[in-house]
Amino acid sequence: MKAEELARIHRDAFTAQRPWAASEFRSLLSSPHVFVVFSDHAFALGRVIAEEAELLTLATEPEYQRQGQGRTVLDLYHAAAQERGAETSFLEVAENNLPAIKLYRTAGYEQTAIRPGYYRQPDGSAVAALILSRSLPPDRSEIAH
Repeated sequence: MKAEELARIHRDAFTAQRPWAASEFRSLLSSPHVFVVFSDHAFALGRVIAEEAELLTLATEPEYQRQGQGRTVLDLYHAAAQERGAETSFLEVAENNLPAIKLYRTAGYEQTAIRPGYYRQPDGSAVAALILSRSLPPDRSEIAH
């Protein structure tokens, strides 16, 4: 998936926060630590350094949200991170992004910290970023879905 396509999906999916530009995706993907996994209508961008993986962003085209696309790329992200030697994964999510929080919690993530006022909203207000983490490899029971 090319940087322009990642940027398009990200722009369409992220309406409450500033979407990332193709140049930002190109810059991130130029790092040997960064990788992208994707399905037909979603992608996840991650980074592994040492034994830690960070989910940088996950986006699903709006018309395909809540149809399993996000879970598919999250599972692919976990597998790719594990293949790269990660033992733990973490991410940040806006506290008001309830669908994403539900996805991450059902995938075994737990809140470990909070960053107050981290994400700016279109109306100028700010919401906290929740820091979530989980161990890798995944629990074998979650593979059968």
